[in-house]
Amino acid sequence: MSTTLTDQQAGFSRPGLQRMRDVLARHVESGKIPGLVALVSRGGETHVEAIGTMRHDGGEPMRRDTIFRMASTSKPVAMAAVMVLLDECRLRLDDPVDPWLPELADRRVLTRIDGPLDDTVPARRPITVRDLLTSTFGLGMDLTALGAPIMGAIFEQGLTPDLPEPMPEPDEWMRRLGGLPLMYQPGERWQYHISNDVLGVLVARVTGQSFETFLRERIFDPLGMKDTGFHVPADKIHRLPPLYAPDPQTGEFTVWDEASGGRCSQPPAFQGGGGGLVSTVDDYHAYFQMLLNHGMHGTERILSRPAVELMTTNSLTSEQQAARDALARNNVHLSYGQGQHGSWGFGMAVRTYRGDYAPIGQFGWDGGSGTTTYADPDKQLTGILLTQVGMSVPDSARAIHDFWTTTYQAIED
Repeated sequence: MSTTLTDQQAGFSRPGLQRMRDVLARHVESGKIPGLVALVSRGGETHVEAIGTMRHDGGEPMRRDTIFRMASTSKPVAMAAVMVLLDECRLRLDDPVDPWLPELADRRVLTRIDGPLDDTVPARRPITVRDLLTSTFGLGMDLTALGAPIMGAIFEQGLTPDLPEPMPEPDEWMRRLGGLPLMYQPGERWQYHISNDVLGVLVARVTGQSFETFLRERIFDPLGMKDTGFHVPADKIHRLPPLYAPDPQTGEFTVWDEASGGRCSQPPAFQGGGGGLVSTVDDYHAYFQMLLNHGMHGTERILSRPAVELMTTNSLTSEQQAARDALARNNVHLSYGQGQHGSWGFGMAVRTYRGDYAPIGQFGWDGGSGTTTYADPDKQLTGILLTQVGMSVPDSARAIHDFWTTTYQAIED
């Protein structure tokens, strides 16, 4: 606990925060989640809980500076690099991406989503920067198309990070991506994840720097995000827990990624904006607080106010929205209820209806490694919960839901 709270301070009640701790501790005591670190911040006050251990069989305790694999909660942070380029007019929203990503020029589009890969028509128009920012460029992880030839090809080509083989270096990854047809016409439909990895390649090619170098110079270093990057250096690897993917049938803990010698122990060939970051609660707090401060960090401007507003506002048309709504509603048994927010900005969800305890306007995202990061302009609130249990089972998702319920019930105005 990082602050001494009176019964009501900064708009959190002490009994409410005690309930949050009790509920999170219950998840750890159940044996389903070895450990977690939670942060809630409001009105200049920050409250941190570190509960449990790094490994499911005990060992070192969780600490405030424990480093976690952020998985898809990388998306809202990695997106900032593109916003810097928009602010500087090095990119424009409706420019075709062909000059930087020639692999995506002259696209073909599947005649039908479950059809053979050679049954295609020409794309009606080029892919634009906006299509990538809004996850509507025509390819993505599509739960509604599992089993279709195109999804099989995406997995076979190693275009996603969830397979045993690491993703290839960016030029080879783009070459493989360019060999596939689009699933939908550019701008037609919201689809998850792949666009965020394409954006990392785009940033690197526009700037002539690696994606990580540009993020570090423009976002991480100015915000003091000293533990954030695409791998964990050797002198910090003891702060990284293993990532577990429990067996969906038995619940038995299976190590999906070890710390020493694991995927995060070396710089990856592909720096994935869709899910490749490692970080801490304090680093992520600095980033989301900057968004709440309209792009300011102290006296330094990181992003323009309009850039932040654009990222954190619904960017989808009603037609694009319908597909995303259906996906969230009809696959709750696969996503354990994550994703039912209403809409999508740039790299993050934006709440457009009151579906749970969080108000309209809250923005952020969740990660398949058992992570959640959101900020709420209405309540001037930031919340972050990080675990080491992947969502092969619903346990970390349930802890995330309870974290948000207790965060909001702890608010006293």
